[in-house]
Amino acid sequence: MKKKRVLSGIQPSGLMTIGNYIGAIRQFVDMQHEYDSYFMVVDMHAITVPQDPEKLREQTESLAAVYLACGIDPEKATLFLQSQVPAHAMLGWMMTTLTYMGELERMTQFKDKSAGKESIGTGLFVYPSLMAADILLYDSDLVPVGDDQTQHLELTRDLANRFNGRFGDTFVVPEGHYTEVGARIMSLLDGTKKMSKSDPNPGAFISLLDEPDVIRKKFSRATTDSGREIVFDRANKPEVSNLLEIYSVFSGKTIKELEKQYEGQGYGAFKKELAEAVVEVLEPIQTRYRDIRASGELQTMLKRGAEKASAVADATLRRAMERMGFVLP
Repeated sequence: MKKKRVLSGIQPSGLMTIGNYIGAIRQFVDMQHEYDSYFMVVDMHAITVPQDPEKLREQTESLAAVYLACGIDPEKATLFLQSQVPAHAMLGWMMTTLTYMGELERMTQFKDKSAGKESIGTGLFVYPSLMAADILLYDSDLVPVGDDQTQHLELTRDLANRFNGRFGDTFVVPEGHYTEVGARIMSLLDGTKKMSKSDPNPGAFISLLDEPDVIRKKFSRATTDSGREIVFDRANKPEVSNLLEIYSVFSGKTIKELEKQYEGQGYGAFKKELAEAVVEVLEPIQTRYRDIRASGELQTMLKRGAEKASAVADATLRRAMERMGFVLP
C-alpha cells in the first residue's frame, strides 16, 4: 500500500527552541517511519525580512544539522534546502498570480510582522503563495501545522482547488495534521505568549543547543504563578501549566502523574527536576549535532536530498506549467 506523503519546513531564523522541537521536529522524527516524508529548511522564506548573508548561511546549515541530530534519517526521509530546488520559485510565482490581494491582507502573520514598520517588502506579503507552492509541489497529503499556520494551509487548499477548477485536476488538496499536547509551548517568562526564538530576552526560551547549566538557570528563573499548587490549569495558572506540559513531553510522564508526584511540594524541586529531564534529552542531541557539523558530510547529505526532492517537484511543476499554457521544451 502506498504511503501517504507528508511535507513540512522550518525557517532558519534564530535558534531552534524546545518549542520547535516539541511542536514540530519531534513529530517529524515519528512521522518519517509511517509516511513518505519531505522535510525542508525554508531559507527562501527567511529572506522575506532582511538577513545578514553569513548569518543566514550559518543558521541554514545549523538547522539542517539539528534536524539530523534530533533523529531525521536521510535514508527514511528526504531532507533538503528549499533554495536548492528551483521549482519552488517558479511554482511560487504561478501561485502568486492566482492569489487575491484580499486573501493576503487577511493573513494575521503578515499583520503581526509588519506592525509598526514604515516600509514592508512585498516578499513578506506574498510569501503564503510561496508556502502553497512548497506544499503542492510534492502532492502532499498531510502538512503538520500549528495554529499560527492554519490560515496559510487554508489558502493552500483554496489555491489547489482554484487551479484544479481552472486548468484541470493537477494538485492534491492537502490536509492539516494537528497535535494537541505540546503543540503550543509558551514563553518561560510569560505564559500567555508563545515561546519564540526571536524573543529579545533569551531567558524566555530554551534553545536546543543551550548548555546544560544554561538550561538549569533558565528554568530556575522561569516565571511561576501565585500560590504553590502544581496543577494544570491554562486559564488560571498559565505559567505552571506550560512547565507541566514541557515536563510531560521530556519525561514521558502524563500531566496527571506529574501533578500527583509534586502534590504538596513547592516550585523549587519541580523546576529543578524539570530542568534535569530536559537536559537528559537534549545532551545526546547536542553531541550528535557537534559530530555532524564536524564531519563535513552535511553538504553531501543536503545535495542528495535536493536531488530526490527535485525529481518529484520538477515533475509536478512541468504538469502544472503545461496545464497553465506554458510552452515546454
